[in-house]
Amino acid sequence: MVNVRRAGQAPDLGTAETDPRTRDRVLAAVSQHGPISAARIAADLGLTPPGVRRHLDQLAADGVVEDREPAAGKRGRGRPAREWVVTEAGHDVLPAGYDVLAADAVRFLREAAGDDAVTDFARSRVARLEERYADEIDAAGEDPAARTEALVAALRRDGYAATARPVGAGGLTGVQLCQGHCPVQHVASEFPELCDAETEAFSRLLGVHVQRLATLAQGDHVCTTFVPTPSPAPPPSSTHRPPTTRERRSR
Repeated sequence: MVNVRRAGQAPDLGTAETDPRTRDRVLAAVSQHGPISAARIAADLGLTPPGVRRHLDQLAADGVVEDREPAAGKRGRGRPAREWVVTEAGHDVLPAGYDVLAADAVRFLREAAGDDAVTDFARSRVARLEERYADEIDAAGEDPAARTEALVAALRRDGYAATARPVGAGGLTGVQLCQGHCPVQHVASEFPELCDAETEAFSRLLGVHVQRLATLAQGDHVCTTFVPTPSPAPPPSSTHRPPTTRERRSR
């Protein structure tokens, strides 16, 4: 269902500005209209300038956008608003027409060499990911939750918009790892082997068996993976022995 915002109605900050896809929309706006200010992006996307600036600051921290002073003809009184442009690294993460090419290549691989070849390709691809991430995750220690946080940091650098939060109660506790962006989403919708191989790689990196609950490729709003963590140990129980008859008499 599409939410239509009436003229003059404030945007729903609980959905629009926290939607994992909003960051991609901000980046697309900079790509299409840059140099562009945060206020202009906010007006075009129906968001608030502070919300847009938060996304821009994160994109700048990731190295995909940068700010610059406005051209002399645009300067007015007071402090000039920063204008944003996409960096060279940012152009690398923007969609180009490679989804179609990649799907065609994997489709040809399946037709020429069979399903096993696609599986081998998917595992080979994530093997390189494992190799890049392994040392950083190992440095986080043995705790699955700490290792998941390290994995989140690594995934963010690769443009996956990853987050993690604790979930569960009682006997089943864990961490929910979410990825709001996937560079191979459209190809994986036809070739789920890519998602399966990534899930297997997460299990190996984190040292526990993880469970994939949802994927962007299947039409969900976010890729969600459950990472089990050890339940807190119960407090030691104190054993109470009723006093014997002799002990009661001696009191």
